[in-house]
Amino acid sequence: MRTLLVLTALIAGLVAAPSASAAPPASVFGGDVPCTVQGDGVDFCSASPRSVTETWDGQTPVDVNFATPDPATFPMPSGGYPLVMMFHGYGGSKLSLSSMHRWLDQGYATYSQSDRGFGQSCGSQASRVALGSVACTNGYNHLQDTRYEVRDAQFLASELVGEGLVDPARIGATGGSYGGGKSMALAALKNRIMLPNGTYAPWTITGGPDNGQTITLAGALPEIPWTDLSYALVPSGGTFDYVTDNVYNGRVGVQKQSFVTGLYASGCAAFAFPDPGSTYCSTTDPDANLQAWKARLDQGEPYDGDPLVQSILNEIQQHHSSYYIDHSVAPAPLLISNGWTDDLFPADESLRFYNRTHAQYPNAPISLMYLDFGHPRGQNKPADVLKLADRENNWFKYYVMDGGGPPTPPHGPTPFRGVETITEACPNSATSEGPYFAPSWNAIHPGEVRMTSDAAQTITPTGGDASFGSTFDPIFGGGACAKVPGADQAGVPSYRMPVAPAGGYTLMGSPTVIADFTMPGASSEVAARLLDVGPDGMATLVSRGLWRPQASTRPVTQVFQLHPNGYRFAEGHVAKLELLPNDAPYGQASNDQQNVTVANLELRLPVLDEPGAAGGAVQAPLPHFYPGDVRPVPTPTKGRTRLAKGRLVAIGKFLSLRVTCPASVDSCAAARIRVRGVPRRGRRGRILVARGNFTAKAGQTRRVSLRLTGAAHRYLRTHRHLRTQVIVASPGTPGLAKGFRGLAVRRAGK
Repeated sequence: MRTLLVLTALIAGLVAAPSASAAPPASVFGGDVPCTVQGDGVDFCSASPRSVTETWDGQTPVDVNFATPDPATFPMPSGGYPLVMMFHGYGGSKLSLSSMHRWLDQGYATYSQSDRGFGQSCGSQASRVALGSVACTNGYNHLQDTRYEVRDAQFLASELVGEGLVDPARIGATGGSYGGGKSMALAALKNRIMLPNGTYAPWTITGGPDNGQTITLAGALPEIPWTDLSYALVPSGGTFDYVTDNVYNGRVGVQKQSFVTGLYASGCAAFAFPDPGSTYCSTTDPDANLQAWKARLDQGEPYDGDPLVQSILNEIQQHHSSYYIDHSVAPAPLLISNGWTDDLFPADESLRFYNRTHAQYPNAPISLMYLDFGHPRGQNKPADVLKLADRENNWFKYYVMDGGGPPTPPHGPTPFRGVETITEACPNSATSEGPYFAPSWNAIHPGEVRMTSDAAQTITPTGGDASFGSTFDPIFGGGACAKVPGADQAGVPSYRMPVAPAGGYTLMGSPTVIADFTMPGASSEVAARLLDVGPDGMATLVSRGLWRPQASTRPVTQVFQLHPNGYRFAEGHVAKLELLPNDAPYGQASNDQQNVTVANLELRLPVLDEPGAAGGAVQAPLPHFYPGDVRPVPTPTKGRTRLAKGRLVAIGKFLSLRVTCPASVDSCAAARIRVRGVPRRGRRGRILVARGNFTAKAGQTRRVSLRLTGAAHRYLRTHRHLRTQVIVASPGTPGLAKGFRGLAVRRAGK
């Protein structure tokens, strides 16, 4: 298969890169894959039933497709075409030419592969027979392992660079779900590969005159990805959208049983394994033994302290999750999209990665787009998905096609950086609201609607109607807009917000629950549902969460969040929280569920609306509750809180001044002002004139009134002017030091 590879590399090293007039290639990957010019001028490199080439280990065959655009419309540049790597979903195979046309028609070359163990990459009986047992020894699927499936894509792209077909500075990655996980990993690696021992090495060009030079990913568009696969499949409820670091912490969580079972069945049916006679996801490789992993999770609790369970979590985090890839290097430019109603990989999967990156690398190009799409229960409304496609096209035009430099026609301006959201809307025929834009996640929900309940209620092991769980199940249920009766259920603590007033309000973020929990059962869980109860008494599921609380025989104040959503509670509707013993069949029920007592509960709904909206129902957000040793998400450090134009004025016992909060930050929350006076000659020292706090929205200029100190008031009784030094500081923004401004005294009534 590779008899010509060495010779090809030597020849490539003696010739220049292809010019703009170069003919389309007759074959790629060292002659392994033939190319054919199509009727529309596209050069498509593929073969039937498979077009395989060896990957980095020198043995394993990977089935690939590659295409270049019509050279009459898009001549090959001297440095090679920009490349879009396109990746399939779990259990799938390489993308077809028809799927590639989205990018070919914009001037990109395209590449796709069937991951090891899927499709014709040793993933079918026919391919295993044709390719041979020796070649397929390592041709089993490693569950998107950074050391194997991700590295395969990097290696094969580097060969296309070495053959002079692809520009190493203009490579992008995209894919959905399983392919989104790969795109996330490629972005996190950026210019590195992960070796089988878990260490890192440079991602380099294979062959050609630039052999060994480093490749850097130019951009990525992960759609509905995971970033921590262990948390996505077995969530513990221990991560928060307002903290910087969200590693899997706390206790072992609750399996998303209906999803895991469905994925296991659909993916494992296509798996190939090295063991003679092995079947259905059975392998001796401890890093990819899905059969053993699932069997242990299906057994249920107790999980804590089980070395097998811990080893499963450790393996998935270390080698299958982009969040745990070494982040000493800023990621490639990322536009990540997740679905509000995606119960497999919800919005918090990208928030986890976004928050840490935003804090560590404030200037890194990273954006989020959330809408109602993705895995079930996603509605995938065409109008909304088209908006996402438009944002993705612009992102790749700027960061891949133009290399992140100054845009050239027709590529347009710099893409928006921040958070863009489109709401879920029911029924399916309803038009979604938005898009809404904000510079960061914190800024997308300036207001909060909340309620408290002191009364103790008990989650009983048998509480709740099982048919409701079936209706809301993402695999077998009725979809995002399914309804059940909204009456309270026995054994299920329920909490209702006041009826939404005229105009309603829009949830935009993660509902947060803070309460005192008494839970003597070490294996108990809590499932939460946020519902929209309409005037007709029927309830629609808005958000959900699975949580493994801290066990305690005494009340312990704990906090957890439901998955984020963007959803409008219309006038006359009621937001209702239910706490259940399980959310089966979606979430696996506990082996030993016991009574859980809940008291002093506070429910906080972050909303798109400003404080004071909805007839005063929307309030300013309260400070976040930080459990244990966690770090809050810092305010971005762009911009400077400053004095606005105009003099400071003292009227009676108060000082009046105007300040401006920079538009580039989330807000100036708890900003501080300190004013010191510099008396005229003949008087030593400085006077503390006034000090205090103020709050302002991003871009807002407002007048602030501060009480004068006694010393300042006495001085100004006999002096009409005072030169002052003003320091204005807001958490996360630089202070304005040595800002001198004259202060004038205005007598009361003048």
